[in-house]
Amino acid sequence: MAAAGCWRAASGRRRRKRGEKEEESGVAVLRRLRDARDELLSSGFWAASAGAVREPLGSGRAWRCVCYGLGRFAACPAARLQLAFLLLLLEMLEVPPRHCFLFDPAFSELELAALEALGLHLLPENEEGKHSTNGSPTLFYMVHCGKALYNNLLWRNWSVGALSNMVIIGNSFKGIEERLLTRILERDYSYIAKILKGVEEVALPAHPRYSDTFNDTSIHWFPAHKLERLSAEVWQFLEEPTYEDCDDLEIIRKGEEGSQHGPAPAQP
Repeated sequence: MAAAGCWRAASGRRRRKRGEKEEESGVAVLRRLRDARDELLSSGFWAASAGAVREPLGSGRAWRCVCYGLGRFAACPAARLQLAFLLLLLEMLEVPPRHCFLFDPAFSELELAALEALGLHLLPENEEGKHSTNGSPTLFYMVHCGKALYNNLLWRNWSVGALSNMVIIGNSFKGIEERLLTRILERDYSYIAKILKGVEEVALPAHPRYSDTFNDTSIHWFPAHKLERLSAEVWQFLEEPTYEDCDDLEIIRKGEEGSQHGPAPAQP
C-alpha cells in the first residue's frame, strides 16, 4: 500500500546531522510508535475501528488528511497511540504520507523530526482549524480537540459541496450537544449547532484498554441528501466565529503558539 512505509524513515531524504544521543532518541520514538501500532493490532481495537471507518470513507477515492492537536507523542502514550491509529488509517486508505498534513504548536524538535522521517508534512501556520477542502476528499483527524476547532472547520467549509466531501474523526458532536446548554452551543459554536441535523455519526468501538485514549471519539460525515434538506437560512449565515463571549475557549489562537522550529513546513 502507498503508506506502508510510514513506520520507517522515508527513503531518499537527506538526514540532518545529529548528536549520537539525539539520534538514539529519534530511533526510540519510532520504535515506540511501532510498538503502539502492534498493540492496536493485537488488541483487536484497530480491526473493529476500521470496520466503522470504511462506510463513510468508502473506497476508490483519493483522500488527503489533515491532523490537528495530536499532542506530545514522544512522551505521551495516549498521543502515540493516536498517531499510530492515524498511520494505520493512511495505510488502509492508501494515502501517501506526503498527503497528510499536521499541526500542533506543542510539537517538540524531536517530534517534528520524527514526523519528517515518517514522510508526513507540517502545515505552514496555525489555521485555527480553518482549513478548506479545496474540492478534495479530506479526512480531518482531530481526536480530543477543542470545540472551537470543529466549529471553525465547519465554517470554512460551509456548503453542501464541501461538507459532503469531508469526514471528521474527533469528539462526538452528539456529546457536545448533550454537555452544553442550548443557548451556549448556539451562541459560541453555531456551526456545530446548525449541522447536527445534517451529520451522520458513528462512535469508535469501546475498548477497556483505550477508555481514555479514544473516549468520546466518533466518525462524522455529511451526506449531501441530508444537507440539502436543511433550510435555506442555515446556509445564508456565514459570519466568521469570534468567540467574544466564550468563557472556556479551547483553542490556541494564531500568534499565541510561541516559537516553533524544525523541518520546513510544506504547502498542502
